[in-house]
Order: sequence, then structure tokens, then C-alpha cells
Amino acid sequence: MSIHQQLAAKIAQLRSHTGRPIIQGILGGQGTGKTTLALSLISILELRGYSTVTLSLDDLYKTYNQRLALQQQDPRLIWRGPPGTHDVDLGLNVLEAVRNAISPISIPRFDKSIHSGAGDRTTPDTYTNIDILLFEGWFVGARPIDSVKFEAPVPPIINAADKAFARDMNQELANYLPLWERLDSLIVLYPQDYRYSVQWRKEAEHKMIASGRPGMTDIQIEEFVNYFWRALHPELFIKPLITSPQYVDSVIEIDANHNFVKLYHPSTP
Repeated sequence: MSIHQQLAAKIAQLRSHTGRPIIQGILGGQGTGKTTLALSLISILELRGYSTVTLSLDDLYKTYNQRLALQQQDPRLIWRGPPGTHDVDLGLNVLEAVRNAISPISIPRFDKSIHSGAGDRTTPDTYTNIDILLFEGWFVGARPIDSVKFEAPVPPIINAADKAFARDMNQELANYLPLWERLDSLIVLYPQDYRYSVQWRKEAEHKMIASGRPGMTDIQIEEFVNYFWRALHPELFIKPLITSPQYVDSVIEIDANHNFVKLYHPSTP
């Protein structure tokens, strides 16, 4: 049985035992394959008779105008994505509606191509009788840490400005805890080396450029990835989760070639 099939079986069993629609969280950074996994799980679960829908953390972004105002308040928020750029209340409304079996239900969607790539909300999708919601994103389920951990430099969190940004994002992350409390289960996609994501992003951008579409240079990619590592560094925020069985149900280890090489249940060190 493949890892995808094993996960689908666990999710189906949880849905059956819970007796109501469930929220399955999927945490995965750049290039870990969370979208591909979600699509695969949908195919398998639908064959088992479970109506399954995805919601991305990206779908909860604040509107274009709200993010412009946010950037004026905090010029450090140059990219959408860090804690504080999402509408948590919108997410809570969706998750509560799913758990309470509201039908039909409106699922928000975000179009990244609008406003020259800045993105904005688009027409929501409407579904009836959802059994399973796969809620995926780069920090779904991540939890605030003790701010003392920012004292020792973890590249690229080096100087005082980096540390201040990291602390502020850590504080913002606390606002997302009500969302995570509504997860029935959490899967963490865990690269054997978190730095793989830089190479994966470069490979993706090189393919885009080769096909005639615009893409970032290698230097731009490194700065882009470093920006998100300054916000929520994988070693500080993701690594602790793989030894936290109270929060995480399944960990998938991923090699440099994007392969899922191991599935295990986290255990305390």
C-alpha cells in the first residue's frame, strides 16, 4: 500500500469514527508536494465514497486592498504569506461550517494572477455534504515558540532587524491557534533537509523561464525563500512538530527528489 493510500485509509477511518465532517490539516513548505498529495487523497477518498474538498491557507488571504493597507502599516510585509496576511475569522467561519455539516457551504478562493500577481479573492466555490476538508498550507498547525530561541542566530535570522521580524511573526502566529484547534488531524510533510526548498524553487522557476513564462532569478529566489525563513524558520517551527504527537498524527519524510520515503507517527524525544 502506497503512502498516499495509507494516509487515505487513516483519514477515512477517522471520518467514520468521528461521525461528522472532519478537518484534515496538511503542513508542507515550498516544493514538498502538499497540493499533489491533496489531489491524490481526493481521488482515493472519493472512490471510497467520501466527498472531499481542499482549502488552502492561501484561500484565506486578506483582500488586495486590505493587504495594501497592511503593508502601509508594516512595510516589512513585502510578500503575501506570513502570519498576519490572512483573514483568520473567514477561516474560522469555514471550518466551523464544515464541522457542523452546514450544506451548501461556500469555500473561499484566491486568484494569485489578479493585480499583476499581487492576487485577490475570487468567486467562492459552493459544495454540498462535505465529508472531509483537506486544509493545507506552509504553516498550517505551526505553533508559537519561546522568543528566547531567537537569541542564537539561525541563518537567515542574523541581525537585530531579522530577530525583531521573527519575534513579531511568532506573536502573529498565536492568532492562528483557533484555526488549528479545529483540526481533527495533522499531517506534516518534512524534507530531510529544509534547505531543499531553495533548490526546488529554483528548478520550478527555471522550468517556467524555459517555457517562455516570466520567472525569478536564482538570487531573487534565495531572497524570497529567506524572507519566509525569517518569518517562520523551519528548524524553529516545523522541526519541533515531528516530535509532538499531541499535535501531529503523521509525518512524511521527503528526499531531495521530492519522493515520499517514510511515513511515521511522531514520538517524543
